[in-house]
Amino acid sequence: MTKNNFLGFDRNPKDTKVVVAMSGGVDSSVTAALLVEQGFDVIGITLQLYDYGKAIEKKGACCAGVDINDARQVAMQLDIPHYVLDYESKFKDHVIDNFADEYLAGRTPIPCVKCNQTVKFTDLFQMAKDLKADALATGHYVQRVIGKNGAELHAGADKDKDQSYFLFATTKDQLEFLRFPLGAMNKNETRNIAEKFNLNVKNKPDSQDICFVPNGKYSDIVRRLRPGSIEPGNIVYLDGSILGKHKGIIDYTIGQRRGLGIGGVSDLDEERLYVVDINVITNEVMVGPKEALNVDAIHLKDINWIDNSFPSSKNILVKLRNTGNLIEADLKNLDGKIVLYPKESADRVSPGQAAVIYDKYDKNHVLGGGWIVSTESSFLKKYSMSSTAA
Repeated sequence: MTKNNFLGFDRNPKDTKVVVAMSGGVDSSVTAALLVEQGFDVIGITLQLYDYGKAIEKKGACCAGVDINDARQVAMQLDIPHYVLDYESKFKDHVIDNFADEYLAGRTPIPCVKCNQTVKFTDLFQMAKDLKADALATGHYVQRVIGKNGAELHAGADKDKDQSYFLFATTKDQLEFLRFPLGAMNKNETRNIAEKFNLNVKNKPDSQDICFVPNGKYSDIVRRLRPGSIEPGNIVYLDGSILGKHKGIIDYTIGQRRGLGIGGVSDLDEERLYVVDINVITNEVMVGPKEALNVDAIHLKDINWIDNSFPSSKNILVKLRNTGNLIEADLKNLDGKIVLYPKESADRVSPGQAAVIYDKYDKNHVLGGGWIVSTESSFLKKYSMSSTAA
């Protein structure tokens, strides 16, 4: 019997066809190189997702013009077929437009998750199937582990690079087909492999921004996509007193402290004020002390359980933002509405972000998660307020 190969298939690598999602960055390029070295039948596919003026010349932004060329050059180095698929229209409809609309609704979106849901793990997934591939490989720093109920999603070994938070919406069927060759590595190891293969992207910097947002100016994108829909309004304290004016709620996120623009207008200490709520109906940005950021309940929607089963509260931990810590929480299904009740301090929780659920007894194991719709705060209730970004 043939021993399981590098990707876990019980056959020779040369008899295993793998599509690699190649963004033009170091991670996906090394993924392709490793699979070629192992002898797999590799096909590289790059998605053209947008054409945003100068952004297509911006290094470190995946799926832009220069990056498509970088992916093509890597494929030539590795002597593998390479295809570029134009998904620009769908990316705009499902990711970029959603990004703008979420900000206008007072929420803070995560476009990378939407991209995985609507393009990378759907359309690209189907393309790989159409090519009769056995697997779709990506450069994500997550691990696919075979458990008692089949494939499981686990955090990457390198905690600084772990991307499991962004993949909570991966389905069981997708995970059966996906492979993550870099999941057990750290970034230094990836760079060393790129150097070993002398890949043309070996010194390419990592992307720090959302790919279609040049220089990280999110509000500029929204203003360009939705001209005329952004109106100035008031910045108010918890008691309703007006502290200043804003040029649009899209410039603010829950937990923001700097750049509020209210200095010198009241006897309140601006340095101790945070954005605690964004009221779309009144077009107001509400600020208050740090204590007002703590939430007691978090309402979720569009829940995905990778194992298709609702986990017990006693077995879970939750992460409320990618850089946040895992905290204990009760998870309840209240007549079809999923609510999290944090058992530890939970602050700066913003509607539009994700609540990702991990196994309490195996903190690397991602059980699933959902999108944050709204929050409840006992502190804000004193002022007859709760998160209105529902």
